Amino acid sequence: MAMSDVLSAEDIKKAVGAFSAAESFNYKKFFEMVGLKKKSPEDVKKVFHILDKDRSGFIEEEELKFVLKGFTPDGRDLSDKETKALLAAGDKDGDGKIGADEFATLVAES
Repeated sequence: MAMSDVLSAEDIKKAVGAFSAAESFNYKKFFEMVGLKKKSPEDVKKVFHILDKDRSGFIEEEELKFVLKGFTPDGRDLSDKETKALLAAGDKDGDGKIGADEFATLVAES
């Protein structure tokens, strides 16, 4: 499944483009711009599974670094600072990774 099967390709392009500058990533604005906030819980879970590249059931810090590339191949890598901030926002139980429920909560809070 591709991200464009769940979200509009145009929204993805606009959202990723809005955060193309280093240190500019804001997950709340990004999830809203990409249209994820308006999606059903099922669609949010589909996006989670696309971002969970190693299919571990979690999005680990290494996968978060490439979160924009998960939406479109020409997205940039997040900086270490941006990656750690996103992990801190999403990791509610402190295990160092984001599970499907934590991801759904992160999107809902944005």
